[in-house]
Amino acid sequence: MANIKSSKKHAIISEKKRKYNFSKRSAIKTFIKKVYFFIKQKNKEKANETFCILQSIIDRYALKGILHVNKAARHKSILTKYIKNIV
Repeated sequence: MANIKSSKKHAIISEKKRKYNFSKRSAIKTFIKKVYFFIKQKNKEKANETFCILQSIIDRYALKGILHVNKAARHKSILTKYIKNIV
């Protein structure tokens, strides 16, 4: 643990931010799993609805820096490809 008062404060703030960001990343993973679930069931409408919600969340978190921009783009690209291939 740090000895300087400002360092102690910074450590506490960093831990709060880490927990916040972790919960947001977890929400993204859950939405991605939902989209894959609907893709596996070949339910194009539900997959598309869920993907639209996911897309806005991913873009928002990529803009804030919670998720890397390229990772966000990769997820959107792969899921879009899978949804288009549903027959």
